[in-house]
Amino acid sequence: MFYSLPSPVFLYAPIKPSSFFFLSPPPSISSKGSFSLAMRTNTHILISLILLFNIFNGSNSVSPSSDSILLSCGDSSDDVDADGRKWSGDSNSKFLVSSDNSQPFKAKFQDPSLPSQIPYMMARVFSKESAYEFPVSAGKRYWLRLYFYPSSYSGLNSTDSYFAVVADGVTILRNFSAAITAQALTQAYIIREFSLIPISNNLNLMFTPSDEHNGSYAFINGIEVIPIPDIFNSPATLVGFSDQTIDVGASTIQTMYRLNVGGQYIPASNDSGLSRTWYDDSPYLYGAAFGVTFSDSEKVKIKYPKTMPAYIAPINVYRTARSMGPDSKINMNYNLTWTFQVDGNFMYVVRFHFCELQLNKINQRVFDIFLNNETAQDGADVIAWSGSQAVPVYKDYAVYVNDGPGDDQLWVALHPSAEEKPEFYDSILNGLEIFKLNDTTGNLAGPNPVPTPMLLAAEASVLIAGNLGKSKGRAQMIIAIAGVAAAVCLVLAIGVAVYQRQNVPDREYGGTSGWFPIYGRSSSHSTTSKSTISGKSCTSSHLSSLAVSLCRHFSFAEIKQGTKNFDESLVIGVGGFGKVYRGVIDGGTKVAIKRANPSSEQGIHEFQTEIEMLSKLRHRHLVSLIGYCDENDEMILVYDYMARGTLREHLYKTKAPPLSWKQRLEICIGAARGLHYLHTGAKYTIIHRDVKTTNILVDEKWVAKVSDFGLSKTGPTIDQTHVSTVVKGSFGYLDPEYFRRQQLTEKSDVYSFGVVLFEVLLARPALNPSLPKEQVSLADWALHCQRKGTLEAIIDPHLKGKINPECLKKFAETAEKCLSDQGVERPPMGDVLWNLEFALQLQESTDGAILMTNGAANFSENNNSGSHRSNLSIGGESEVSEVSDLNTNAVFSQLINPKGR
Repeated sequence: MFYSLPSPVFLYAPIKPSSFFFLSPPPSISSKGSFSLAMRTNTHILISLILLFNIFNGSNSVSPSSDSILLSCGDSSDDVDADGRKWSGDSNSKFLVSSDNSQPFKAKFQDPSLPSQIPYMMARVFSKESAYEFPVSAGKRYWLRLYFYPSSYSGLNSTDSYFAVVADGVTILRNFSAAITAQALTQAYIIREFSLIPISNNLNLMFTPSDEHNGSYAFINGIEVIPIPDIFNSPATLVGFSDQTIDVGASTIQTMYRLNVGGQYIPASNDSGLSRTWYDDSPYLYGAAFGVTFSDSEKVKIKYPKTMPAYIAPINVYRTARSMGPDSKINMNYNLTWTFQVDGNFMYVVRFHFCELQLNKINQRVFDIFLNNETAQDGADVIAWSGSQAVPVYKDYAVYVNDGPGDDQLWVALHPSAEEKPEFYDSILNGLEIFKLNDTTGNLAGPNPVPTPMLLAAEASVLIAGNLGKSKGRAQMIIAIAGVAAAVCLVLAIGVAVYQRQNVPDREYGGTSGWFPIYGRSSSHSTTSKSTISGKSCTSSHLSSLAVSLCRHFSFAEIKQGTKNFDESLVIGVGGFGKVYRGVIDGGTKVAIKRANPSSEQGIHEFQTEIEMLSKLRHRHLVSLIGYCDENDEMILVYDYMARGTLREHLYKTKAPPLSWKQRLEICIGAARGLHYLHTGAKYTIIHRDVKTTNILVDEKWVAKVSDFGLSKTGPTIDQTHVSTVVKGSFGYLDPEYFRRQQLTEKSDVYSFGVVLFEVLLARPALNPSLPKEQVSLADWALHCQRKGTLEAIIDPHLKGKINPECLKKFAETAEKCLSDQGVERPPMGDVLWNLEFALQLQESTDGAILMTNGAANFSENNNSGSHRSNLSIGGESEVSEVSDLNTNAVFSQLINPKGR
């Protein structure tokens, strides 16, 4: 899973180029297309997370113009900050209108991460509604920057501060808590940047403590009001409506993200006098595809066109770029994708900065641009736009982000255009800015972020940084923390995967759910028929006759009746694809009903895959698909109801009683049986590809069942060693070998299951960026402790002293072997199952040592094929070979007599 990012705060950070957190050169890709990692991934994960957290805040080093206002609130005198900028104190200022309702206070202590005492150490605290009024020029555009340092001021608790800020009639902050925001971002201070055009010659800035919280107060440490050229004087094309545009210039705007794509940090002093700070884009890259970065090294002279002012973006943004790489075949199999946390129910303008540094002819590099799975631009050709090499150009696109579960992210993706048949199948981007526009009610405020850390979507995000590399270490991906808090969610289960449109989802069932598409939505679909009403692809005609015969088709009326017309009180899970309801069919049978959002076109491929796979699979430890509905442009799946939800719900962050060690072992054994059946029991090997604790469900009798087969794929044939495919799965659980090579085997499931085993033992998420860097990745930390002999010290406190030492040893050894870097070194799932059943026997035995010598399947140094592979067939009798020497103890009856399943 990923973790979702917090509610966004503008990209400012107390990081300078000299301390940019890179412990070695940043990830790069050579001109030959070979990928490299700058460091072990656990360090990279930490760096990505630190960057992701820090990238929102920072200082401005540009000297203000003569009519700029820099106000140090609560200060009685003028002073300069660490960059030499002069700030005026507001104690005797004509700008403070209602000083009777406020008091100046000094912070109790100075956080070492503060870039300067000015303007952070003094604050103006408001007990009642109060205002500043600044002289401005009506009709001229200004930056408005607000500085917050949530500290203790005269004994006031920073967590009691909730307030609203209204600028020139537009609510820019509402119920804002600087303390919560700073905590969620792991920052000492916050800076918010807005851009507005005052309607009069006075800009009124109103601070109002919240009535919803007793003892609440408002505060501010610093205010900047800086005149700028109107950089939003051209309309933006509305995505999905190519004939419509959005008048950006008439809006009040919040800067959400500003990235120097393919380059490094650009301080405000190098930004054309507009005092903007640009940040590295790598923490926001999604998935295994990191692309390649390059620069002109000042060999090519950047030439701004006459129609484009140089202040649109500094020259250093156009000197660097990120492309997909030199291999066209690889490029056609993935998207260059970034993901960003945003607030729902707002219009966003995404500004793309381009400058072709390598090519000089039209139709050499042509690509498509997607925003939130919608086609923003077909056939983007930078040379055709700019007219020449090294000439910058920018394009603005507007996209509306809905307010709903899973809709709080903005995806940006580039993919080579096959239709244009360019000379090189590649894409390029130099810079990216994302702006939020006020809504029709005059509101620009979003919610406070959730303070519980975790990404990079999480259950992260997020976001994210992923990398391919030749590392002996664990190559794992992170999301855009997917983040810092609640959930990258995201549970996702069904995503667009039509011709050249594929997904890299993170899904959950029985919790939150969602699907993250890697490719954008095309204007045409070659594999599915479309409804003339909504454009949603219909699927019935694309299901096999066997699937249709084995899987019940429900009418939409039956589904509505079973869910009481989709009563919200019956929702048991929500995600970007839609909602999961508890329902009743046939007069009393409880079921789980997963419904796609009617306005979504996501999930067609996974909807079909789930039906095709599960209709043919029947096993006690696999969630049963009862049926589906595809009427009225709906995509609905009906499953057995799992009364106790997901395994994760019983491990941590829950009010439920902790599971006993025996219960946990039995659940792991059940899940292993289900996976073993997928790998060996069907006609063809089936690889799940998304094994995690949220995809292991538990029924009312605590029987574990593997769920969510939307990503499942048929494994290699007898004459193949692997299946080459685009990387899909969930961060923290992803097989590093599959990640690096894009070669899938059933051992990828084994690796993911190893993470699950340690998650069960330690009762903590697979990724937790709130922990010290060496502990962020559960897999890395557990392996480190296991090899150091200190694993017992970090297990779930509820289990300490309750696990038989021999049982713990066998369980930990099994998990460790599953997490081997090389798939060939991992045991087959049959051996994993064998050892888990043996561990259970050890737990219940008073003489584990005797059992140890008599029975368990010990891992060989190289067990590429399983010694317990079954010749199981769907719906038929089963045989197991190579068991003559096995202990016939009852604990192994499931392996020896498959009828027992």
